[in-house]
Amino acid sequence: MVYHIVMWNFKKEIPEEKKTELKAAMLEHLQTLVGQVPGLLSVNFVTEPIPSSTHEIALVTTMEKAGDVAVYGSHPAHVAVADTYVRPYVCDRSCLDYEA
Repeated sequence: MVYHIVMWNFKKEIPEEKKTELKAAMLEHLQTLVGQVPGLLSVNFVTEPIPSSTHEIALVTTMEKAGDVAVYGSHPAHVAVADTYVRPYVCDRSCLDYEA
């Protein structure tokens, strides 16, 4: 199994009162990718990290094999969700992929 973990912070211009709404939309739409993207097994979205964290939100996905990360990244359904609900609002992206 492969884990694909991505973390972000919100852009400085995003008001605090808008973040809850954006997190809910991100979660809703990212979860719809399971069953659409080949090899994508699960999607978990972290919206309330503990205070010691360096990022405000995180995506933790599981995939069948390492090659599925590239399939996921270029899949039209993923690109549409990322371009509409995630990328316009975030910065400071960090990513870690590993097999377990």
